[in-house]
Amino acid sequence: MLAVTLTSPSVKDPLSAIEVGGRPDPAPADGWTTVRLRTAALNHHDVWNMRGLGVEESWLPTVLGSDGAGVDADGNEVLIHPLIANPEAGRGDETLDPRRRMISDGIDGTFAEVIAVPRRNLVPKPHGLSWESAACLGTAWLTAYRALFGRGDLPPGSTVLVQGAGGGVATAVIALGRAAGLRVWVTSRSEEKRRRAVEELGAHAAFADGERLPERVDAAIDSVGQATWTHSLRSLRPGGTLITLGATSGGAVDPQLSRVFLNQIRVQGVAMGTVDELRRLATMCAEAGIEPAIDSEFALADAKAGIERMVEGRLFGKVLLRCSA
Repeated sequence: MLAVTLTSPSVKDPLSAIEVGGRPDPAPADGWTTVRLRTAALNHHDVWNMRGLGVEESWLPTVLGSDGAGVDADGNEVLIHPLIANPEAGRGDETLDPRRRMISDGIDGTFAEVIAVPRRNLVPKPHGLSWESAACLGTAWLTAYRALFGRGDLPPGSTVLVQGAGGGVATAVIALGRAAGLRVWVTSRSEEKRRRAVEELGAHAAFADGERLPERVDAAIDSVGQATWTHSLRSLRPGGTLITLGATSGGAVDPQLSRVFLNQIRVQGVAMGTVDELRRLATMCAEAGIEPAIDSEFALADAKAGIERMVEGRLFGKVLLRCSA
């Protein structure tokens, strides 16, 4: 089968870390099955792997990719939940299993024609949900769903600030938040991305990085980290919630504890979501007609061109790979 394989991570030249070529078809273990992939979607996690962040030498070589959708060995159309974990070890929540691992972390991932996954990681693809949309939901969109409706617990009418207007999580929060009756504000250093977030995605307002807001918000969703942390904290009303779910600019932040306790700010971490949450997210998107913003699509054989867009930060929405017709 054709696959995108991580062979030798490189901080300075991440594109040199991968090879696109033939790999043996996977042989599923007990309790696992195969999925012939139709589409897969890129995430920042893929670039971190290419740079070697958290990658163990024993994992190599391994197929990249965490998100995807296709047809399982029984002919069912499915989405893949990208977390390999034991719900019992997480007290009913597989995201809290201390030994959890993402697909592609030493487990061959979705940038391939065929993948082997645990049966419990398969979610039925609802009728009306396109292959392109289905492939986007597993990581960034699932994280956004939990941030808003799980850990964030935001009621309709709340105002949410999203740091960074063009990434997968940000575009997901805009779409899901609008559908749930939230007022969604975004930030970006790019004037073009701010414009597109409002005109194309439906954000209610967009601001430059660090810009003073017209009023304080109920929640700030921050996947950037070091570069935006202070602005997120300062933007919250007393009693508001800072939802942290990534650190693409680095994690060395000033916690500003006095601001946190004097204003009774809740700092809530979010990392992925459960299989059941992915099922509900897929249903929500199908029933509400929500379609993820797609930056671009590439054939699996041309995966390096798509990955290059993410490495260079040129994307607006999700980059997709077509794994089969």
